[in-house]
Amino acid sequence: MRAERVFLAELQVVLRALGHLAAMVALMTALSIPVAAWFAEWNAVGPFALTALVAAGLAAALYFPCRHAGDVGLHHALIIAAVGWLLVAVLGALPLYLVSQLSTGTPLPYADFTAAFFEAMSGFTSTGLTMAMRPDLLPHSLQWWRSFTEWIGGVGVIVLMLTLIAGPGRATMTLYLAEARTEKIHPSVVSTVRTIWWIFLLFTGGSVLTLWLAGMPMWEAVNHGMTGIATGGFTLWPDSIGHYQSVAIEVLLLVIMVAGAVSFAVHYRATQHGLRSYMRDVQTKWFVGFLVCGALLVSLEGTLRVLPGTAFRQGVFQYFSAMTCTGFQSTSIREWSDAAKLMLTVGMFIGGAAGSTTGGIKVMRYLLLLKGVGWKLRKTLKPPDAVVPFRIGIHVFSEDETWRRLEEAMTITFLWVAFLLVGIVAMAVVLGNEHGLANVIFEVASAQGNVGLTTGITHPEMPTAGKLILSFSMWVGRLEIIPVIMLLRGLVGGMR
Repeated sequence: MRAERVFLAELQVVLRALGHLAAMVALMTALSIPVAAWFAEWNAVGPFALTALVAAGLAAALYFPCRHAGDVGLHHALIIAAVGWLLVAVLGALPLYLVSQLSTGTPLPYADFTAAFFEAMSGFTSTGLTMAMRPDLLPHSLQWWRSFTEWIGGVGVIVLMLTLIAGPGRATMTLYLAEARTEKIHPSVVSTVRTIWWIFLLFTGGSVLTLWLAGMPMWEAVNHGMTGIATGGFTLWPDSIGHYQSVAIEVLLLVIMVAGAVSFAVHYRATQHGLRSYMRDVQTKWFVGFLVCGALLVSLEGTLRVLPGTAFRQGVFQYFSAMTCTGFQSTSIREWSDAAKLMLTVGMFIGGAAGSTTGGIKVMRYLLLLKGVGWKLRKTLKPPDAVVPFRIGIHVFSEDETWRRLEEAMTITFLWVAFLLVGIVAMAVVLGNEHGLANVIFEVASAQGNVGLTTGITHPEMPTAGKLILSFSMWVGRLEIIPVIMLLRGLVGGMR
């Protein structure tokens, strides 16, 4: 009996937080109703209103019976993050599915709930893989909903929850850490997340304005500004950014993608101390270095297929899109060589800076592992009692701190690779020999890295199992795996 009471108490902590997350989706869908009304898409008003009511009702049903539950511990927070992202994807799929069911014109790609769930998961995880082969034919309200989910997902639904309803305390910090965020701009987590949102809003407004001035129609600038700064990648055209054939738009998007891939903490320091803060940050310097080197290599390989100018333009844009985990495409990469796809895959694997909107294993972890190899070799050549400093930038770490950081980086990297291999094998089994192994590797890496680049595997006719596998990969990649493992552990052995 005591064990049952403990489990129930633990479960109430999780359910209360899930109620908060359902309330966030209710708020999002309620805010989307005016968009549908503005474009006179009355068949979308009902689905958005119904979703808002369902989400609000679920929020009340989860929160009020559990409102006096205990404090959130780290094990709770990890399970909340894992289940919460599944919950918001299910709720976020409802408008897509319901509008598709009510559509009387061109059939929409979300009449299958699995496809709607895939799209919502892709949106909230800021991935950008899509079931919509003709996003230009979607109702404006669904175009908005796709972009809105990516914009919110770029910072995180839990971060949004903490911004709106959280107060100070240890519970706030544990929930913040559970969503794969560690940067702190201020001592208070609540102050940190609110500052993050102000920076994000400022950059979003700047992105929309500059894209409009560069020639995008305002509606398209709003959508691409939101998905660009969120490093999400949903677009309004089948050929993505290639639709515009505009050097100015591509250059602006390069800047926007990089801005989304740099840590918010560094952006904040730049507002306080000037632009030199970017080059003083060791992670940002390495990130820019990886970007430049990777873009040049992809461009050089591209000269084997197209003219040098075209190769440079396409190579730079696609590598920036891959490593920032955005997923915009300026050209079709399906016919690119396996070597070029492998280079893009490496960029997707590394990802952007920790503390940004990107996916991948993050530059800081890669940097830790790279420098850790050199540090271990130096220790091997020194006497056993010699002190060998481990330095990253101006920071020098003790040996205990060094091993702690290296163990964390190695654990995440190992698990990331292990789950990637599982996803690749599963997709290869489901798809057979239809697409080739190189394309399967690329697609799964794109999903797990929350990138959104595609070689054409992702489409509405993809087997249901394939949709679920890629959805799982997006979920795992966004949460950086540990919360997923904790959820599985909790399901098998209880929450402790």
